[in-house]
Amino acid sequence: MTSLSIVIPVMNETENIAEVHQEIVAVCEAEGYRFEIIIIDDGSTDGTAQIAAGLKPVKLIRFQKNFGQTAAMDAGIRAASHDFIVTMDGDRQNDPHDIPRLLQHLEANDLDVVAGWRVKRRDNTGKRFVSRGANFLRRVLLKDGIHDSGCTLKVFRRSCFEHVRLYGEMHRFIPALLKIKGFRIGELPVNHRPRVAGKTKYDWRRTIKGFVDILSVWFWNKYAVRPLHLLGGGGLVCLLLGLVTCLYTLVLFLTGEDMSNSAFPLLAAFLVLTGIQLFISGLLADVMLKIYFEKTNDTAYTIREIIENPKP
Repeated sequence: MTSLSIVIPVMNETENIAEVHQEIVAVCEAEGYRFEIIIIDDGSTDGTAQIAAGLKPVKLIRFQKNFGQTAAMDAGIRAASHDFIVTMDGDRQNDPHDIPRLLQHLEANDLDVVAGWRVKRRDNTGKRFVSRGANFLRRVLLKDGIHDSGCTLKVFRRSCFEHVRLYGEMHRFIPALLKIKGFRIGELPVNHRPRVAGKTKYDWRRTIKGFVDILSVWFWNKYAVRPLHLLGGGGLVCLLLGLVTCLYTLVLFLTGEDMSNSAFPLLAAFLVLTGIQLFISGLLADVMLKIYFEKTNDTAYTIREIIENPKP
């Protein structure tokens, strides 16, 4: 029997949470799933938690205050106990009837993640414009192969999150984080419904945070296991430029050039010191990364399976 943990982060969704819960229960019972619904109340101030507490079945996680959607997503994922984890919004824009299709696509194609793709978005023009720009930037830098990483409706195998923690606004980049780990990613067009009640929680601050997190994930993808290649390489380039500038300055001085008003000595010193600092920073980052992997359960690789064939 297929077993699901449905994770729903919410904040101030009194008009939506009961309806979302009802739809999910109807779909899961119709499909014969063994399921749990995990609602994470991210510091609601309008009675959302009280409504959620009265729903059955439900596992309600209440935050002390608003910590953000990523933190709520991480808390819900950590609390999940079933084989597959489904994440979705609590504003009724994600359609629970897409869950069986996502699961079937995942199992039929032997994938670890299937992300929903809102081909026909039911958001306002401004939100769609910002989302398209962010998606373009994400595809260029992260190359995760997903058209719409911002769609919360996704299905994961539970094993995806054994060594992945979410911070900042990184819930949008879960497919990219998992692809870095070697998991198999897919996507499927899903139904996106207009918001009929409540207010959107997106604003310009979340856009800026999301952009910063794109750069963070890009750096982790490129240099997580080799920071010395970036910082040390940059340091050596600066050091080489500094030495060339020193040599040029020395030649000018020996040929009688007046160096009292020249910027070359300062430039040479700046490049040499910057190069040394970058190289040392790369060494320190390399040491800290080794400590990180030794002190945590994380690894720089992911094992898909181990096959042993003993002698007959």
